[in-house]
Amino acid sequence: MKMQDVAKRANVSTATVSRVLSNPDKVSESTKKRVLEAIDELNYQPHVVARQFRTMQTKIILVVVPDITSAFFSQILRGIEHVAIEHGYQVILADTENKTEREREYMNILHQKQADGMVLLTARMNKHELEEISDAFPVVLACEYMDELNTPTVSIDNISSSRKAIQHFIDMGHRKIAHITGPMDVILSRDRLRGYQQAMYSNDLPMDSLYIQEGNFTIESGYNQMKKLLSLDEPPTAVFVFNDEMAIGAINAVRDQGLSVPEDIAVIGFDNINMAPIFTPKLTTIDQPKYEIGQKAMNLLLSLINKEPLEKRKFVLKDELVIRETCGYTLSRNNDSRDKDGNAISTKILEH
Repeated sequence: MKMQDVAKRANVSTATVSRVLSNPDKVSESTKKRVLEAIDELNYQPHVVARQFRTMQTKIILVVVPDITSAFFSQILRGIEHVAIEHGYQVILADTENKTEREREYMNILHQKQADGMVLLTARMNKHELEEISDAFPVVLACEYMDELNTPTVSIDNISSSRKAIQHFIDMGHRKIAHITGPMDVILSRDRLRGYQQAMYSNDLPMDSLYIQEGNFTIESGYNQMKKLLSLDEPPTAVFVFNDEMAIGAINAVRDQGLSVPEDIAVIGFDNINMAPIFTPKLTTIDQPKYEIGQKAMNLLLSLINKEPLEKRKFVLKDELVIRETCGYTLSRNNDSRDKDGNAISTKILEH
């Protein structure tokens, strides 16, 4: 079947059929419905290569993910794909496995004109490389960001969200607060650590370098870093963890030591993955608007592809501290911590 056959069946011009396929927003609903019904009845398949030559577009979007096995990215990808499909685009995923060189290799897909644009969910390349590619092609950076970067970005404020988590611990009476970070070559890890440090400093609480342990995003890493914290002469009473997966590993380590969460040690994660509310105990965490991040990133990319002016290039979406069971007590049973004025802090106040 050819486009002319579809046009004849729908009683429209071939130009209208083409417009429905490439720019459906510019066609009336009744006409669009008639054309789509004709396409379905005739099982018409557009000739992709011919269309590329005509329009100089592939209708393909490349999404670069640092780790496709991470539960965090599923909702972001869904947000991207829903907007892409609505506008006639297909999404191709590229998994870097957290390797900078792999990230650079995927840039060749843009250079070879095999995709119309790219959403980066990771940015291990240096700022100069990223600016170079975004100056030449439509590129949006989501989740991560860099200071003074002209590339459009969508994220939350990781520093303030981390401060929020630590302040919650402090408000519940905790003073010995540790942090399991992500890899420190990742800007998100550095920002979440900065938020932790700012909250501790503003509350006049000492920061022990032994209370800061570097993980690598995985459940196993969270488990191992929590074991280190529990082996200290004075283990923390509360731990803020870079992401939920490491937080789950950390809680398992606490259990294997014969201790309990939150009775002996409180835990807050980050991301609010699907496992967080069904894990036992239910995980207190920072919720990122993951689906909305994906939607916003894809809409920004479409604006770049269509050469539409952007009102602004930096979008910071709202996060939320979701309080569940893993920090339901103020302190461990045998903790004798005192507040900054030297007063003894009461123990084991239930508060879910």
